[in-house]
Amino acid sequence: MTTSPSTDAIRPFRLAVPEADLADLHDRLDRTRWPDQLPGVGWSYGVPASYLRELVHHWRHVYDWRAAEARLNEWPQFTTTIDGATVHFAHIRSPVPDATPLVLTHGWPGSIVEFLDVVGPLTDPAAHGGDPADAFHVVLPSIPGFGLSGPTAEPGWEAGRVADAWAELMSRLGYERFGAQGGDWGAAISRELGRAHPDRVLGVHLNLLPGAQATSEPAEEELAALTPEERERTLASWRGWQAWSSEGTGYAVLQATRPQTLAYALTDSPVGQLAWIVEKFREWTDSEELPEEAVDRDRLLTNVMLYWLTGTAGSSARIYYERAHATGRAARPTEPSTAPTAVALFPAELQLPLRHKADRTENIVRWTEQPRGGHFAAMEEPELLVADVRAFFRQLRERG
Repeated sequence: MTTSPSTDAIRPFRLAVPEADLADLHDRLDRTRWPDQLPGVGWSYGVPASYLRELVHHWRHVYDWRAAEARLNEWPQFTTTIDGATVHFAHIRSPVPDATPLVLTHGWPGSIVEFLDVVGPLTDPAAHGGDPADAFHVVLPSIPGFGLSGPTAEPGWEAGRVADAWAELMSRLGYERFGAQGGDWGAAISRELGRAHPDRVLGVHLNLLPGAQATSEPAEEELAALTPEERERTLASWRGWQAWSSEGTGYAVLQATRPQTLAYALTDSPVGQLAWIVEKFREWTDSEELPEEAVDRDRLLTNVMLYWLTGTAGSSARIYYERAHATGRAARPTEPSTAPTAVALFPAELQLPLRHKADRTENIVRWTEQPRGGHFAAMEEPELLVADVRAFFRQLRERG
């Protein structure tokens, strides 16, 4: 990747949303045109109107963006231009000078808001009851096309290209060796970072492993080679994949085929944007009925605000299109990753990976099962995630 003095500068950034943008949001919320709903169907047809009306009322009359903005501005933030795209990131250095550099990557429909509760314990473990030896210098980039890194101005921003951009970003920050962590698209990007740059990546910690599920009915020969426990996991994974393919992929198909058409609705309607995102927080978290059982509702709304205020519903969706239509180098790679990899399994995750499949494509050195939590691990169970990340990189240090 080539850079020039005019484009590789790192520029300070501070969130300061104009009051007019907030007034416009409030006006749109006040003038929402609500659809009808069938009685008694709950969430089976999508987000219930009764739930969404109450959440929108909270958004309009209770939620405080300025407080959330101030919280985000506690992090030193910057922008830089990499491969023609604006990359926004927060960079929080540890008080421990020789801390391990770590890049954390969010997914869709997430943002750097996902990491609000893990940055403190990761950067300053001593202040949170931990060992200073487990400290990290944390880098939180927004994926190109998402939120404050959006929109993108050209096609082609799939996971591999983002991974290359992260490698360049870490070089600009002076980190030649570093770790990576992520879930959702952040997992795909972190995995690609380790695969494409194994000389620089100390280790990859994932709370989702793309492609390691039972995506086809397991053959008898495959099942026969497994332990009874692994056999049941494989069959459960296949059942989960069938259910996911039948009921859970509508959003991904639309974003992978017609993201521009979707963008008109979500960019014009804050309630539409909210519904599109909150449905996934309800379906993908470790909750029984409402997403607030797993994720604080104001934190959820702050995440939605980063999409709304930046108008990046469409450009963030394009990563699905780029992956689905990738060819050549950008197509999904087949060669295994050599980077030491840890997988943390949170039980309510959409598609739990299978160890015997993961071993075919990854250099797995740590595999842990968590007692609770779902897809948004950093938001749902920050203490569990932090503990597992610390343990993984401690393991790598001790191994030398």
